[in-house]
Amino acid sequence: MIANSPLPAPLVSELQSLLQRHGSDPHALVQILREFQATAGWLPRPALRHLATALNLTLAHVQGVADFYRFFHVEPVGSYRVLFSDNITDRMLGSEALLRQLCALLKVAPDQMRADGRVSVSTSSCTGLCDQGPAVLINHHQVLTRLTPERIVQMADLIEQQLPPAQWPPEWSQVDDQIRLADIKLGMQAAPGAALAAALARSPQAMLDDLKRSKLRGRGGAGYATGTKWQLCRNAPGQTHYVVCNADEGEPGTFKDRVLLTSYADTLFEGMSIAAWVVGANQGLVYLRGEYRYLLDHLQAVLQRRREQNLLGRAIQGKAGFDFDITIHVGAGAYVCGEESALIESLEGVPRIRPPFPVEHGYLGQPTTVNNVETFCAVTHIAVHGGDWWARIGTAQSTGTKIHSVSGDCERPGIYEYPFGTRVGRILEDCGARDTQAVQVGGPSGVCLSALEFDRRIGFEDVPTAGAFMVFDRRRDMFEVARNFAHFFAHESCGFCTPCRVGTELVVRQMDKLKRGYGSSADIQVLFELDKLMHGATHCGLGAGACNPLRDTIAKFRPAYEQHLKSLHFIAGFDMDAELSQARRATGRNDSGAHLENFE
Repeated sequence: MIANSPLPAPLVSELQSLLQRHGSDPHALVQILREFQATAGWLPRPALRHLATALNLTLAHVQGVADFYRFFHVEPVGSYRVLFSDNITDRMLGSEALLRQLCALLKVAPDQMRADGRVSVSTSSCTGLCDQGPAVLINHHQVLTRLTPERIVQMADLIEQQLPPAQWPPEWSQVDDQIRLADIKLGMQAAPGAALAAALARSPQAMLDDLKRSKLRGRGGAGYATGTKWQLCRNAPGQTHYVVCNADEGEPGTFKDRVLLTSYADTLFEGMSIAAWVVGANQGLVYLRGEYRYLLDHLQAVLQRRREQNLLGRAIQGKAGFDFDITIHVGAGAYVCGEESALIESLEGVPRIRPPFPVEHGYLGQPTTVNNVETFCAVTHIAVHGGDWWARIGTAQSTGTKIHSVSGDCERPGIYEYPFGTRVGRILEDCGARDTQAVQVGGPSGVCLSALEFDRRIGFEDVPTAGAFMVFDRRRDMFEVARNFAHFFAHESCGFCTPCRVGTELVVRQMDKLKRGYGSSADIQVLFELDKLMHGATHCGLGAGACNPLRDTIAKFRPAYEQHLKSLHFIAGFDMDAELSQARRATGRNDSGAHLENFE
């Protein structure tokens, strides 16, 4: 189908069916686009025009949404869209060589669709499978784990045979929880409904007071006091209150929520229901990251079972007036949607400048509490055992336990749960790390620790974390680690504010310049200046945290940078060869004779 040709009748019928199923609700735009693309393979302009008319939106708005998300395509990408996870841990496991191998076998260039329209191969940010990589997404739906050169050969053959991915060997898509050490949240769970019954036995305010006594802080990274957030939402004026679960686990190296969604969904939904009881909500929404689309059917089945058990729906557990249900919204590949205001905009499908506090003006302008998957799971346990019990675990400022996603250079990657206050060195010992030079805690936007800091402790008062724990031994070039993270932030910037949009790109250019050997100590100073600018001037946390790994690695692993310098004292004006890249593209040349270094 050509981009501007009329839509075939079956696709028009599919659009009409989707619009009817979603009630022609403009707030369902992202879901309608996602479901239509699953049928059509991409989003042709006539389909966008049809949706704009049907939803009473401008074509520019619909086109803007389609262009924003990485998993939406306004040009054909082939019947098989193969995305290799490009997180640093996947690279350490050989993902780049596997991608080149597959491209060679399929005779396709990276990031381009093959001439016959069958396949395209590219990369995606972390897919949440760091403990069992290298990993791949097929058509944004099917995951493949533990790739090997042998599997790549078979994969290429299956694509040439045009065998549907659903019929590929099932063991290729096996995703294990790999729980290595369990504590409260990963241990024995109460029967479905037990925690909710315990909460309903209290008044909403009594449950809220117990939550405050627990001193529970959000497990998504920011660490905001959960009880305070719920109190603000409960007290905020508004006709309708909402409970939103942030399951957009996009921080590279983090996969704990994937395990909770897979094996502890009842605990999550119970926590959301308790939140609804406390804040007075009738509707809950789960924002499921696009990379976890494969979990959707499982989660829908758990929700349906809970409805049948009177744990969702009307008069829950016989409590008159307590009506609450949960729907799932699947994202389409956008790291920034992990930030709660951006997440709410994505749920609405209508981008706008938001008021600062979702607890007062959130989803559809109504009071909304947004919490992480792990936070809601913690609430379920607090409802059963009480706030005082929880507060006795961990430290005074960081109560309870924290789940860690451990990956990288260790013998036993996987999921580990510890009380707050646990030494970083203890986690390294348990996961079988050897000769470790650095640990990136909390993902790229977190903190990078050197071997001198392994006696520090996990907690908001020392080393805060969203859950990622990436291990690097002394074989690794920490400059390359930071460079990978720099490319990640530049790729994921939403472009809303200039400091982030331009700043992340400038950081990438500086890092790539150092990689090519044209840098000097002056370039490292430029990186410091960019860090200061972005940290204080960006609109959201993505830009503010984009230079965190840069700052830490320069300070703690400066020789890794200096080995890439042409001279400690060489001051380069600019990279002439890089500036000529546009001329090479215009002339279609990229041979050795088109590069200046060959004429030195």
